[in-house]
Amino acid sequence: MVETKRITDWLTRLVQIPSVGPENAGPRSGDSSEARLAAELESLFSELGAEVETEDVYPGRPNVYATWRGESERWLAVDIHMDTVSVETMEGDPFDGRIEGGRVYGRGAVDTKATFAILLALLEWMRERGTRLPVNLVVCATADEETGAHGAAVFRDWVRRKGLRLDELIVAEPTLCGPINGHKGAVGVILEISGTAAHSSKPELGQNAITAAVPVIQALVAEQERLRTTPVATELGPGTLSVTMIKGGQALNIIPDRCTVSVDRRLTAGESAADEAGRIVALATAASPLPVKATILHELNPFYEAASKALVQQLSEWSGRAPTVAAYASNAWAYEGLAGTVVLFGPGSIEQAHRDVEWVEISELEQAARLYLRWLGVSES
Repeated sequence: MVETKRITDWLTRLVQIPSVGPENAGPRSGDSSEARLAAELESLFSELGAEVETEDVYPGRPNVYATWRGESERWLAVDIHMDTVSVETMEGDPFDGRIEGGRVYGRGAVDTKATFAILLALLEWMRERGTRLPVNLVVCATADEETGAHGAAVFRDWVRRKGLRLDELIVAEPTLCGPINGHKGAVGVILEISGTAAHSSKPELGQNAITAAVPVIQALVAEQERLRTTPVATELGPGTLSVTMIKGGQALNIIPDRCTVSVDRRLTAGESAADEAGRIVALATAASPLPVKATILHELNPFYEAASKALVQQLSEWSGRAPTVAAYASNAWAYEGLAGTVVLFGPGSIEQAHRDVEWVEISELEQAARLYLRWLGVSES
């Protein structure tokens, strides 16, 4: 079996390469993009015998695609995102990658550089032994997961352009080495209501954008009630709609000429992100007595695979953990129909992600490495 130290050494090295996404960057971020990590992975994958390509998701923020040709017609793929969330409130050095008390610490240790470390260790170990993969393997190092999740759509389109028929696709997330077969989608919308400013002593001379927002919010609250009482067919539960921010006004004595309402919509299985974004805009436009401009921040479809799928059942049996669904979203939103089965899988707990102290248990790294070897069809001995 691959030595544990090999995995932890790789993970420490990767954590020490800052890859905070630009939207989450601050004074402590170092390199505020995935670019440096992408360049490092491109080099490492090439050294390990992969055919490597890069493709920009945004200028200077590429996906990295690494392909190893195996001995069968089966195609397996792993999506691992490179970007991390902010480090501004983290304790100590967020990029130290220290090993202490059976854990590896640092931003990205669990979300999700752990899976990079595992695969690099396994592929390096196989190369030293002269072992060829029994299957074809594609590893996508994905940009922009933590904010827009647009790197997943770019990878999806790359797979289609290449004409690849993926049998199974793992999306790397912290799942305690158990399979996650579904999560809700997400739509983010900012509604901007435009009015006319006036002196508050003469309100009839203006058009109050905040007052106009009241029936808009009432319509959105009614939509949430509709969703709450709509029957659903999967364990994802019903969709939800929340008004999460409202901003407007210039001063106490000025009729507000602008008001923005932020809406977070979570989608259940069978709902379309584009359709639901359109529904929010239509509800707001119909309810508002003043013009409404909508900005769609993101449209992420829900992800759901039947728990009875072979890969889901295999990972469940191997890990001893029953399939479950997640509250968070992931890159899996983009992969409907791209592979025979898509599943979320990885070491560590989501409860350790995005926190001021981030870590992953070394025992989780060891278990995930064993399960990856089984999935790839490679003997541990």
